[in-house]
Amino acid sequence: SKLVALFEHPLYNIPIPEVTEKDKLFVVNPMEKFSLRSSGSDEWVSSSKAETLLPTGKTAYDTYPTWLKFHVGINRYELYPRRDPLLPTLLKDLATQRIISSVQKSGGTQLKLIMTFPNYGQALFKPMKQTRDQETPIDFFYFSDFERHNAEIAAFHLDRILDFRRIPPVSGRLVNITKEIRDITTDKKLAKTFFLSPAGNICFYGECSYYCSTEHALCGKPDRLEGSMAALLPDKTLAKRRSWRSPWRRSYHKSKKAEWELNPNYCARVRETPPYDRGHRLLDLIDMTILDFLMGNMDRHHYETFEKFGNDTFLLHLDNGRGFGTHSRDELSILAPLQQCCSIKKSTYLRLQLLATQPYRLSDLLREALAADPLAPVLAEPHLQALDRRLGKVLVEVGHCLAR
Repeated sequence: SKLVALFEHPLYNIPIPEVTEKDKLFVVNPMEKFSLRSSGSDEWVSSSKAETLLPTGKTAYDTYPTWLKFHVGINRYELYPRRDPLLPTLLKDLATQRIISSVQKSGGTQLKLIMTFPNYGQALFKPMKQTRDQETPIDFFYFSDFERHNAEIAAFHLDRILDFRRIPPVSGRLVNITKEIRDITTDKKLAKTFFLSPAGNICFYGECSYYCSTEHALCGKPDRLEGSMAALLPDKTLAKRRSWRSPWRRSYHKSKKAEWELNPNYCARVRETPPYDRGHRLLDLIDMTILDFLMGNMDRHHYETFEKFGNDTFLLHLDNGRGFGTHSRDELSILAPLQQCCSIKKSTYLRLQLLATQPYRLSDLLREALAADPLAPVLAEPHLQALDRRLGKVLVEVGHCLAR
């Protein structure tokens, strides 16, 4: 296994700083049993009335469902640890746990569902909108592109291979539209949009600002539908997140250009603007830029951080559905922060160099990681080959900076 060899490499064993109580998202007493509030809300709270007798030799923490252990493990430096023993179980839960509720997620341009499991875990379901071998049409603007379920799955594994670990775990899943969405939804607006197609397939389209119409309906075969299931982050009432507008955000206009596209010295101004004027925030943003370039994602207009950790923490790499749309073209403008600032973390640069060598070839590693997903093959082969080509281009850009 190339993946096992990669994670044993010294570059993947650089220790994170010691995690103190203030560096944890949640401080939990492992002897305290957690139970659901009797009000019927989905919040987990400490309960003095909860049963106090636990199975012999177990702490209360051992009885938590995997999703809650994932939430409790989040800290200032990482969303989950490199050698996380929970990860295989969490991915399996996302793929196999019984779905007891499906409702449409509010907001956003395209249809997404929140699915709930019997252990109160929740996942974000993005349905399949195009096949593996379809490329985004060349006349499409990046902001009118489809969101792809397989891009969400591949982005999680790519982020982990790059050792960023800033994307919540994602698994592919085959869902039964009738039994796991239509028959159990309490969402009246969603329920009104189901219909039987002329081919006898069950379809639905939901309500959203784009692509929610009969012409863009999601149809099963006859009621089986592929999708990505992403573990939800803790509720914002329990762990507030802050949304930041990216300084290299695109104009989202058919003809206007953003300032960074017109001003070659744009980075000098960013460097003087908080929070990019101190700490590693700018370097973290450049990490995110490299991830986006490798998967061809032009749609990174915002990113989020956990408010508790202030400015000194990692960036969450959420919403990756517009990645892996084209394999035949490389969008170099995505690398603008790297090109204009000529900065990169040494650890990131060394890992990128490693992933360009034969024993640790990036495409081989991602192919191996995706082979274990229930929807394998997740990516068409040309997308995997494009990764190696794009990685070479990132290293060329860093080379130009070093020469300068």
